[in-house]
Order: sequence, then C-alpha cells, then structure tokens
Amino acid sequence: MEVSTMIVIAVVVVVILYAIVIYNNLVSLKHAIGQAWSNIDVLLKQRHDELPKLVETCKQYMKHERETLELVMKARSAVASARQAHDVGGLGEAEGMLRLGLGNLFAVAEAYPDLKADEGFRHLRTRITGLENDIADRREFYNASVNANNVRIEQFPDVIIARLLGFKAAKLLQFDAAEISDVDLGAAFS
Repeated sequence: MEVSTMIVIAVVVVVILYAIVIYNNLVSLKHAIGQAWSNIDVLLKQRHDELPKLVETCKQYMKHERETLELVMKARSAVASARQAHDVGGLGEAEGMLRLGLGNLFAVAEAYPDLKADEGFRHLRTRITGLENDIADRREFYNASVNANNVRIEQFPDVIIARLLGFKAAKLLQFDAAEISDVDLGAAFS
C-alpha cells in the first residue's frame, strides 16, 4: 500500500471520527434542552396543582374580588395549554399573565387581614412563591442549554453536521420584562 493511500485513509478516518464526536456532542446538547424543559414542566405542574387551592382559600375571604381570582384561573389554564403543547413562546406569554394575576391577587389580599392570618393561605403563598423562584432558576438553566445548543449548531465545523442531520435551533423561554417587574411576591407581604 502506498504512503499516499495510507495518508488519505488516515485523513478520512480522522474526519469520520471527528464528525462522530460532533454528532454526539450535538445530541447531548439536544437532550440537555429536553431535560431542562422537563425540570420546568415538573415545577409548572406542581404550581398548577397549588393554584386552585389558593383561589379556593381566597374565595372564602374575598367575596368581591371575583375578577382577580378569575384572572389567575384563566392564566393557569393558558399556562397548562402552552405547557402541554410545548409552546415555549406561548408559555412565556401565559407565564407573564399568571405572574401578573398572582401579583394582583397577593396585593388585593393585603386588604383582608383574616385571609393574611389564615394558615392555609400563608402556606400556599410560601409554596407558590418558592415554586416561582424554582421556575426562574430552571428557566435560567433551560435558556443556558438552549444558548449552548444554538451557538454550537452555528459554529464551524459543527454547522455542517447540524445542517446535514437536521439539528434545529431551540427557542429561549422569555417573559416580558414589564410583567416580571410588576410581580414582586416578597414585597407584597413585607
């Protein structure tokens, strides 16, 4: 076998091995996004299950605040729909609406001292606030995973493998800045 043939074979083997490494890294990034989304989904489901309890507790005290309670339940439904459809953009909008509704609910609760003193309400408020913080943490991890994926599939030579094998950019999970700043659950009860 000639030296030039051996060099060509060696180069082809190296290129194939490098393509395999790139492919495996891209697959790993894709699955990291899926795992990050699953972590968010678990927390959204937990909060979804807690919100009716909160609204029911509030109904006992807040007879004249139906609109506020209905807004929270409508937003809860929108979040559930977006979550089930894996609609990242829709989830961002619905989350903003829910955060705004919860902020309004907790602000209105200030006018009801008996409600603020209710042990169930305090427990639910603490639980939901904790879930909100956990969702924000997981959203940050999800967005970091999406960013790593999106950068990688645009970098050379990964872009070649990514395009050949159909790897797609993922969407960041973003909330409207104004909606986030309007909801400060901690400040509502300080």
